[in-house]
Amino acid sequence: MSDDRTNTGAAGDPTAEKDPSDWVTGDEPATGAQQSYLHTLARQAGEEVPDDLTKAEASQRIDALQDETGRGQ
Repeated sequence: MSDDRTNTGAAGDPTAEKDPSDWVTGDEPATGAQQSYLHTLARQAGEEVPDDLTKAEASQRIDALQDETGRGQ
């Protein structure tokens, strides 16, 4: 199973991350792993996140919360 983030990105560079809004499966519900990690990050940041995010929305929120909490660096 492929991860949309590892698909070929800009100029065919296989190491580039695709923008979540360009993911083929981005409008599907967030995965269990995304939900779990997102809620962990949100708890650390003192924020609330909805449970009905799409894969793309969850990924974008995770990126923002990682920046805010300093995780994932």
